[in-house]
Amino acid sequence: MRVKCVLCDNIETIENECTLAKKLRNRPIHTFMCEPCRERITRKTAQREATGNFTLYRSPDTNNDW
Repeated sequence: MRVKCVLCDNIETIENECTLAKKLRNRPIHTFMCEPCRERITRKTAQREATGNFTLYRSPDTNNDW
């Protein structure tokens, strides 16, 4: 399966049977990010966390009783 990175538009080939390929086929909202872009974002996020001015916003728990 050919996939395109959402950040750098690099086209890569992944196996058709892997779980990532299945996610991309069945759920169009999922996007592909190549390994160099993923590493760059991870490294820059870690740098921002180290400054102390970084807040990670997560979705609210789904276990809340209404």
